[in-house]
Amino acid sequence: MSRYCEQCGKAKKACICRWIQVIDAKTELWILQHPSELNRAIGTARILTLSLPNARLWVGEDFSLHDELNMLLAESGREIFLVYPGESSVPISSLASTNIASTSPVKGITRTLILLDGTWKKAYKMWQLSTNLHHLPTVNLDNVESGNYRIRKSPKEQGVSTVEAGYLALTALESHPETFAPLLDVFNQMIDFQIQQMPAGIYEKHYGEK
Repeated sequence: MSRYCEQCGKAKKACICRWIQVIDAKTELWILQHPSELNRAIGTARILTLSLPNARLWVGEDFSLHDELNMLLAESGREIFLVYPGESSVPISSLASTNIASTSPVKGITRTLILLDGTWKKAYKMWQLSTNLHHLPTVNLDNVESGNYRIRKSPKEQGVSTVEAGYLALTALESHPETFAPLLDVFNQMIDFQIQQMPAGIYEKHYGEK
């Protein structure tokens, strides 16, 4: 018998499925996950794919020759944006106010956001290698304040987890924070569980406030 949940992929004692709520989002999310993130106990991308029926996830580092992704990128009637804070990226809040962002599926346009799931260094390497992403317009999360990834410090002051990035992007474009709040609820439950498993004093020593 497997020690891991077949649905969320986490150890059964750390299974997050009991907290998952299915959410209807108009925006598609495509998650490109670095292989090093695949089996992380504190990985958050699965929260998005379990909660959002129109979210997809692929694992790899160089997606240049990824057949399925390239087929989708070439589809007509789709507006695709890469969530990545590059020099030419625009604030997602400004995107939300444009006609492109408000186009509804009824008009035949599908809005799609691509998230890179990995550390800042690995996400940058993924973007460098995946030349099929270079032509895409990029957006940055100007609505981020601070992340709650309490057991995985980011070198960026405003670094957030993948599920937080998804939440921020969706709320910016669809303007209904309460709709997507269950994403953060699952995330916080997962983090709280992992902290509870740590020996006494370890969390405070390594992750507590300085």
